[in-house]
Amino acid sequence: MSDIELESCVRRYRNTVFGTALCFVKNPSDADDIAQEVFIKLYKYDGEFDSDEHIRAWLIRCTVNLSKSLLRSYWHKFSAPLEEAENKVYYDKSVDADMLKLLNKLRPKIRSVLYLHYYEGYSAAEIAGILKISESAVMARLSRGRKQLRTLLLEERNESENGLQEYI
Repeated sequence: MSDIELESCVRRYRNTVFGTALCFVKNPSDADDIAQEVFIKLYKYDGEFDSDEHIRAWLIRCTVNLSKSLLRSYWHKFSAPLEEAENKVYYDKSVDADMLKLLNKLRPKIRSVLYLHYYEGYSAAEIAGILKISESAVMARLSRGRKQLRTLLLEERNESENGLQEYI
């Protein structure tokens, strides 16, 4: 199918495809994704169509199949709209948001080890198993991470090594 033919089909059938997908998935974002996938499949389709009605029927069938696949998917079954997440996700109010911001400034290798150790409570041996690295590597990353966090904290608080504030 040429680009011009595809563009013509998209203009003609986009509302039909989107509406069909929306009836199944009941979410405009998912319906939009399905519609996009359907038109990509149409672009890649090598077969011949007898008429415009044949194209329309193929598009609807493809939309129905993709919609049903999405509804059967593990992701769809176990996900929730973002608006509902606030009620379902546990958020530990005791976790210092500022500390998490500082933690995010560290390299991912060090950040992950620090997070697993201090926030999730894993031991060095458990972290080594999870990350598939040696226990000595975990210990080294913990040590480096503590030093880097200390430096970041001092910079943020504008303090010197001895704990006295520096005046500008």
